[in-house]
Amino acid sequence: MNRSKSLAALRATAASGRPVIGAGAGTGLSAKAAEAGGVDLIIIYNSGRYRMAGRGSLAGLLPYGDANAVVVEMSREVLPVVERTPVLAGVCGTDPFRRMPYFLDELARMGFAGVQNFPTVGLYDGVFRANLEETGMGYGLEVDMVRLARERDLLTAPYVFDVESAVAMTEAGADVLVPHMGLTTSGTIGARTALTLEESAARVQEMRDAAVAVNPDVLVLCHGGPIAEPEDAAYILAHTTGVVGFFGASSVERLPTERAIKQQLTDFKSIPMS
Repeated sequence: MNRSKSLAALRATAASGRPVIGAGAGTGLSAKAAEAGGVDLIIIYNSGRYRMAGRGSLAGLLPYGDANAVVVEMSREVLPVVERTPVLAGVCGTDPFRRMPYFLDELARMGFAGVQNFPTVGLYDGVFRANLEETGMGYGLEVDMVRLARERDLLTAPYVFDVESAVAMTEAGADVLVPHMGLTTSGTIGARTALTLEESAARVQEMRDAAVAVNPDVLVLCHGGPIAEPEDAAYILAHTTGVVGFFGASSVERLPTERAIKQQLTDFKSIPMS
């Protein structure tokens, strides 16, 4: 599915009053199940592989592999089983070993409908983040990647972290913005430190308002932190204006898997023996 058709479908969903839902997929089975559940977007990036290996999602930001190569490898598992849903690639825009225009062309030829910026330095802060910016590995490269993707008519759905990044990504031509509230809470490998839902709603609203001041047509979803379950996403959507949906990775892949397998085994172990 190309960008224009994908974007039209997303806008039609939002206009109908239904939430736009994106899902991270670390396996082909996850992607297949997400599509069966009616997901609007599927995104694959390196953290999906680590997450489904039982590691925290932040493993995707550490030197455990070539993030962009992992996505290409994962695509062989995911793209063939997805029939009608746009699939986006999580692209490490700060990768100094990729000629980004050519890499984006390669992703398009493989069948990706668009991109998201992941791994992202937006999740780093403090002195380390400042040093990344000072040494040519900053968030601006992710903005440049989104601009290049937009020029290639790829759907773009970047993570943003504050008003400044929301404005920059919108000016770069982003179709969908995903305000990121941090590592998702809950489950066996989820975060314990996070914003509150009330704080998250305020931050998402602030980024949404800044973005639509640049482009009234940009779509805004929420993601991460305490927004872990459907009722959490419902709270954010009820306490914001103009936010049209939710993107979940751990929320739609890791947490349901943890619960389902645990309960299935509990049920098996509860079989009475005669």
